[in-house]
Amino acid sequence: MQFSIKKCLPHILVLVGFICISLAYFSPVLKGKEIYQSDIKQYIGMSKQQKDFKAETGSETYWTNSAFGGMPTYQLGAKYPHNYIKQLDLFLRFLPRPADYLFLYFIGFYILLLTLKVDFKLAALGALAFGFSTYLIIILGVGHNSKAHAIAYMPLVLSGIILTFRNKYLAGFLLTTVAMALELVANHFQMTYYLMFLVVVIGIAYLVDAYKKKMLPHYFKSVGIMAIAVVLAIGLNATNILATQEYAAESTRSQSDLTINPDGSPKAVTTGLDKDYITEYSYGLLETFNLYIPRFLGGGSYEDVGKDSATYDVFLALGATPLQALQEVKQTPTYWGDQTIVEAPAYIGAVVIFLFVLALFLVNGRLKWWLVGGTVLSLLLSYGKNLGFLTDFFIDFVPMYNKFRAVSSIQVILELCIPVLAIFGLVRLFNPLEKHEEKLKALKYTAIITGGLAVVFLLFKSSLFNFVGANDGLYRQNYGPQFVDAVIKDRKAFFTQDTLRTLILVLLSAGTVFLFIKEKLSEKLVVIIFAGLILFDLIGVDRRYVNNDNFVSSIQVNKPYQANAADKAIQEDPEHFRVLDLTSGGARASYFHNSISGYHAAKLKRFNELYDFHISQNNINVLNMLNTKYIIAQDDDNNIFPYTNTDANGNAWFVSRLEQVNDANTEILKLDSLNTKQVAITSMTGLESKTFVTDSSANIQVETYKPNYIKYHSESSVDGFAVFSEIYYNHGWNAYIDGKLSPYTRVNYVLRAMNIPSGKHTIEFKFEPDVIKSGSKIALASSVIFGLLCLGGLFYGFKRKTD
Repeated sequence: MQFSIKKCLPHILVLVGFICISLAYFSPVLKGKEIYQSDIKQYIGMSKQQKDFKAETGSETYWTNSAFGGMPTYQLGAKYPHNYIKQLDLFLRFLPRPADYLFLYFIGFYILLLTLKVDFKLAALGALAFGFSTYLIIILGVGHNSKAHAIAYMPLVLSGIILTFRNKYLAGFLLTTVAMALELVANHFQMTYYLMFLVVVIGIAYLVDAYKKKMLPHYFKSVGIMAIAVVLAIGLNATNILATQEYAAESTRSQSDLTINPDGSPKAVTTGLDKDYITEYSYGLLETFNLYIPRFLGGGSYEDVGKDSATYDVFLALGATPLQALQEVKQTPTYWGDQTIVEAPAYIGAVVIFLFVLALFLVNGRLKWWLVGGTVLSLLLSYGKNLGFLTDFFIDFVPMYNKFRAVSSIQVILELCIPVLAIFGLVRLFNPLEKHEEKLKALKYTAIITGGLAVVFLLFKSSLFNFVGANDGLYRQNYGPQFVDAVIKDRKAFFTQDTLRTLILVLLSAGTVFLFIKEKLSEKLVVIIFAGLILFDLIGVDRRYVNNDNFVSSIQVNKPYQANAADKAIQEDPEHFRVLDLTSGGARASYFHNSISGYHAAKLKRFNELYDFHISQNNINVLNMLNTKYIIAQDDDNNIFPYTNTDANGNAWFVSRLEQVNDANTEILKLDSLNTKQVAITSMTGLESKTFVTDSSANIQVETYKPNYIKYHSESSVDGFAVFSEIYYNHGWNAYIDGKLSPYTRVNYVLRAMNIPSGKHTIEFKFEPDVIKSGSKIALASSVIFGLLCLGGLFYGFKRKTD
């Protein structure tokens, strides 16, 4: 027992250290404050209705009416039965947010390096280098929590794979299963998809190695074991995966039925997102150096250049007071790269890059090649439209690549690979079997490459770069040439400061390595020095973008929107209707009302198209059929008021004619002038144009209206055809007339409609998605199987130890 405690003590101390560092960096959480994240603010607005429903009823709703007319909650934090792996995830994230994600970064990477047989001290150093990588901190600042969540579990997945390839079949299987299940529970399939690319690179490296060593049977056995582990991990997350797959087919991530754009031009036919949308955020070729020099291209889109800047002096010259000038320079457009908007540079660290280059000369074998291969592939794909031939190939031929946007985010792979190889540079440096001459040679080349690059940039910056941004012409027109010249001068200052900073860090790193080789410094002291350099380097840059100023009181985070007079007036109306808010964007209106706007990266495809064609053009006929009773607008005095649309069609109505058209193009275009109160239009097959006799006294009234259940009372003297102002989604919405399941169809591009017999009837719409039931059964069965396998593994391990 004493031996076991002694063996575990270093890891316990490292674990405690990670907790302390995570809390120290995000220290305001200790005072009860929470980080303000713009994307989370939008999420709170979108998810409020489903959370209120859960609080009131104790049950989950898988449909919300609060955004885009109505949509499933599968991508809005829905909770599923028997999702036990989520409980493990919550247990691991015991720290307050966002310290929990930083801790996950650390612990996952630490386990990966331990799996690679790295000493615990170097493993802890590598974990700090990975966790404080600027991009990983920035995404926490803006609220990309699910992305951070998925990235944090990536190293753990690789740990399971490596264990399996090292003949640790049982441990590798169990770890791969758990890690992959945790990766999937993060619910950011784009990051998981990118991880697959690295896994493929690893698989190729191990395959080549196995072929050379004549160990192909072991290789394929390992692959088979891991395949079973992945299947089981998918089973543990079956409900979420199946629901997402079902929803994706109806979302903007799938192929459109339209062949035209809103302006009438031909629409590119694609099974996923448009190329322009996919590559909108493409990493610039020159931005590669941001990985090494933080503000090589000016940093974020807008930076605070401070009082000692040329821009500050220009504002003073233009007549601003010193206080006004200080406020203005906080939003100086310092970025001069190719991207539309950049929150901060994806800085990996001068010290980490130095060690990475050193490792290129010291490390050999399959580890080096899969790490370098993953780094290069990640970097090349991040260029997007700036390396069009490669990106086009992947979009056209690699399955599912066209389902995801923001190609620059694939750099998470190099964010992972570079620190791993950097640490192995130190491992080889500390290896007494390595010749001093080889180490000195590697140091010389590394110093020349890394230090020399910085020196060249410092000496020839004016001839190499013009420091002109894409929007400088616009700034020149609006603010004058003096302003732009001052901004360019400040960009040069940023460039010089950070390049000099990088050069100094490289020289300090090179000096440390040199003194170690000359036996002037001990291994332990070198680790301490590099820990200091890495933390100084990365945290110094991180704090420019995410610091204590990002934290606010918890009530500001949890209740980010305040009702104005218009909101309060609308909320007094007891009827059920929709609201169009013209005064605000995003999910604000969804927080208070059943809105036809919202904020989500994967909206229902047909509603998004309806919005682009008609709602954005304020087509009143379309607004009427969506039962938009209130439009929040602003008068000439900037007062916000609710305009009452008395022509809104209501919750349901009988029409006199159904018109069948040939295709989706015709259907959506005809809505431009369609009298939706009298006529319905459809391109659904199996229907035909038909005229209906109408009863002037007929009516359909809502009796109960909940997110997942709507009850109507219908009364008519004749058979009729009714249109409901509810979004059509046939994967779960079932219609009942007097308790009997009845068919319904899609009309007016997005709405539901059905035949209603004469007389008095009760009509119900219930959201009863089969995917939740079937997925939950699979998740439960997978959990039982995995539990039994864990018990069997423990028994097998105990028996082997006893024998």
